[in-house]
Amino acid sequence: MLNIFYGNMKEAIYNTASYFKYDYEDDWITNPFVREMIADVDQSTVLDSGVIDSPVLGKIPPTGLSGGIKTLILVKFESDKIFNASTCGDNCAKWLLKIAETEDRTINLRHLMRFGIEPFTIRILNTDQIVHSMDELVSVAGELI
Repeated sequence: MLNIFYGNMKEAIYNTASYFKYDYEDDWITNPFVREMIADVDQSTVLDSGVIDSPVLGKIPPTGLSGGIKTLILVKFESDKIFNASTCGDNCAKWLLKIAETEDRTINLRHLMRFGIEPFTIRILNTDQIVHSMDELVSVAGELI
């Protein structure tokens, strides 16, 4: 299940770009799930662990990926950490839900992310409420942000 804490969270890692730069592992980049995320969110192709082909930037290293993708990769592989997912756009929301399908994940948000029209299951840690739609999420999270 995806757990979200809205607002200031002392234990959350806020500078995900710096954390990623110094802590990502090469095999994370070539993971099939990560390749799919990168293709979807950044419209880029992983050539190998050190080179991504971006239609906008050309050949880039993993550190040149968008902030959203870096955060998604960290959420996937660093399950014991809590990351600020406000660096993610709404195009990352479905991936956060997919990551949390098989294993609980906790993220910190400072904005209202759109998780789409399909039903989902998210626990709002601030209030310990479980929501299943954007209408429910907005009514709870809107009071917290």
